[in-house]
Parts: sequence; C-alpha cells; structure tokens
Amino acid sequence: MLDKSTVELFERTPVPKAVMKLAAPTVLSSLVMVFYNLADTYFVGMLNDPIQNAAVTLAAPVLLAFNAVNNLFGVGSSSMMSRALGAKDFKTVSLSSAFGFYSSIIAGILFSLVCFIFSSPLLSLLGANSETAQATWEYMFWTVVMGAAPAILNVVMAYLVRAEGASLHASIGTMSGCILNIILDPIFIMPWGLNMGAGGAGLATFISNCVACLYFFVLLFFKRNRTYVCINPKMYRFKKYIVTGVCGVGIPASIQNLLNVTGMTVLNNFTSVFGSDAVAAMGITQKINMVPMNIAMGLSQGIMPLISYSYASLNVERMKKTLVFSLKISVTFLVAMSVCYYVAAAPLTSMFMENESIVAYGTRFLRGFCLGLPFLCVDFIGVGVYQACGMGEKSFVFAILRKIVLEIPALYILNRLFPLYGLAYAQFAAELILAVAAVFVLRNIFKKLERQKKEKIPEYE
Repeated sequence: MLDKSTVELFERTPVPKAVMKLAAPTVLSSLVMVFYNLADTYFVGMLNDPIQNAAVTLAAPVLLAFNAVNNLFGVGSSSMMSRALGAKDFKTVSLSSAFGFYSSIIAGILFSLVCFIFSSPLLSLLGANSETAQATWEYMFWTVVMGAAPAILNVVMAYLVRAEGASLHASIGTMSGCILNIILDPIFIMPWGLNMGAGGAGLATFISNCVACLYFFVLLFFKRNRTYVCINPKMYRFKKYIVTGVCGVGIPASIQNLLNVTGMTVLNNFTSVFGSDAVAAMGITQKINMVPMNIAMGLSQGIMPLISYSYASLNVERMKKTLVFSLKISVTFLVAMSVCYYVAAAPLTSMFMENESIVAYGTRFLRGFCLGLPFLCVDFIGVGVYQACGMGEKSFVFAILRKIVLEIPALYILNRLFPLYGLAYAQFAAELILAVAAVFVLRNIFKKLERQKKEKIPEYE
C-alpha cells in the first residue's frame, strides 16, 4: 500500500504547496551543486594561473557526460517508479529502482575504464594542448578515472529517493557531498594547503561523492521498512517491460546530455583558438550562468514525481495546475536574473579571476549567455513533463533540435560572423525557438489527455 503521507502529497495537497515541498529541496540542492561546481573554478582561479583554470574548463564535458548515465538510469527509473506508484503497481516500483541502482554502478565502472584506456585521444578531443594537458589529466584522474562510479551513483540514488516524494532526503544527500567539496577544495588546491592545483579540486570532488553515496545507504537502511526504493540484488532483473520502460525515457534523456557534451566540446574547441585566457573566461561565465540554469532545472526535476503520479492516475487538472504554477515562478525568476547578469557581468566575472583580459572576455560572454535564460526554463519544464509522462520520443526530438539542428550550427555561423563573441549568443538563438515549440507540444499533450480521460483510457501499463 501507498504510505499515507505519499498519498496526501501527490493527491490532496494544494498544488502550490505540493510543488514547493517537492521542488524547494531540489532547487536548493541544485543551487548548492552549482556553488560546488563554482568552488573548483573559484579556488583554482585564486591561483591566478590560466592553465589550471583552463584544465577545469576543458574537463567539464567529461563530467557533463556523467549526466548521460544519470539521466539514463536516474530519470528513466524515477519516472517509471512514480508512474507505477500512481497506478498502485508496487512490484514495478521495486524492479525499476533495483534496475536503475545496479545499472548505474556497472556503467560508472565502465566509464572509468574507457576514459583511462583512451586518455590521450580524449585529452586531444577535449581541446587540451601541450600547455594544458597535464593539469587537465590530473583533474580528470580523480573526478573520472577514480570518481565516475560514486559521482553517478549518488545522483541516481537521489532520483530514486525523490521518485517516492522524499525530495528533502534526496536533497540532503546531494548537498552533504557538495558542502564537503566546498570545504575540502581550498585545503587541497591552495599553496597553504596540499598545493595540488586542479588535481586537488578533483580529489575533493571524489571524496565528497563517496560521502554522498554513504548518506543514501544509511538512509535506505533506516527506512528499509518504509521505502519503495529497492536495492536488493535479487530484484535486479532484465525484464522486458522494465528495461523498455526505463530506457524509453532514459535513453532520450541520456542522448540529450551527450549532445550537451558535444555542444560544450565544440564551444571549447572554437574558444581554444583564441588562447587560454579566452578558454578560462568562457569556463567562468558558463559556471556563473549555471546558477540560474540549475535552479530552473531543479524546479523541473522537483515537479516530475507529481507530474508522473498525476499523469498515471489521469488527474489532468492537477497536472495542468502544477505545470502552469511552475512556469510562472520559473520565468519570473529567470527574467530577473537575466537583467542582473547583464548589468553586473564585469564584477561577477572578476570575482573568479582578477585578470583584465579574462574579465573583458567574460563580461561580453556572460551578457550573451544570460539572454537565453527565460526561454531555457520553458524548455526545461517542457522536457521534464515529457520525461515524467514516459514520452521519451518527444524529449529525444527536442534534444536533436537543441544541439544538432539549432545550437551547434549557430555556434559555427555566429563565430564566423562575430569571431569568438558570437559563440555566447548561440544558446539564446536555439532556446528562443525551442521555447515556442515546447508551448505548442504541451498544449497538444493536454488536449489529448482530456480526450483520454473522457474515454477512460488507462495511460499506465
């Protein structure tokens, strides 16, 4: 049976309160994760060594690739779990959570092995040269070769815990690792500490991810009789409907993140032609831009269990109210952030490195990036709805549109028209078009659901 508090949250709690209860901890943890990502850039930047800062930037696409695995097993499994809870199919909840848990461990180990074996060509692909290769590898050794499995597992476990409405616990687990990373970074990076530079940032990240995983294991042990998250190895089975259900949502979400990696790699390669100062500035402004981006992403992830549950139980009105309320608060917030970023671009960049050339580059980059933020949140919430409802094909189409059709060609064209500085406006051009498309697709989804509700066609199988 469903826990009474879960039923109350998903079925009867007023939508604004339910959204805040689910999304607030997720947004907070996303914000802490941004600061944890910024910590590497900030403390490495304090060394005033563009090579060390460029190393963190060049390695970023590989760390972003973790999200491909996170989304494959985290988004895929959690979506299926929440829809199964809505349909009162508790066996599917257990099977899908066990599948996501053990598959993420295996994938993390394989990820590490591949990156270690092909380290030299990987560094070249990332845009590292003779000047930056050593520092980039030192950072990647701890974050990727040693740290892929715990980095992936702690995020996937947060998704699984959040799927049953325990958003606060999911966020505490994520934040515990992030806060520890922020504490350890200066100790490992700075000359007064272990003086490891970028490599120290990587070691701090590895330790913090291991601690986050430990939190979730302790949580599941104490909640073993009150949780639907199952990590019993006997429940790790390759049943066709589990694999297709998880992968049907997870693979498009994974491809979306792989395309994000591709886009970032293309961007870094275009930028690296202009020197390490330009690369460092691009990395700093991308990290600054991640603050509002991750808040919007946290909101879209936070509401996914409520969307999934309402969708599976054909509660179309509650689903629609959740979406509209989330869009209102997200768009309003990001418009305000865009204005602040545009006005304060120079001082924000100088917070990370007091280098006149880097601040000049970063100011112009940030003003370009921030224009796309209000449109980006519409796209995030739209894709979150598709994933929550098991509509993997729609999120896949949007991933292809965002990177392959729109953003990467825009990077090439804008860089030709406005060398270097045009790169920062590619995201804005892509997200403007995608936001309009998302509104039309969501509108059609709700029309279809209204018809299905009248005809009483079950949505979850």
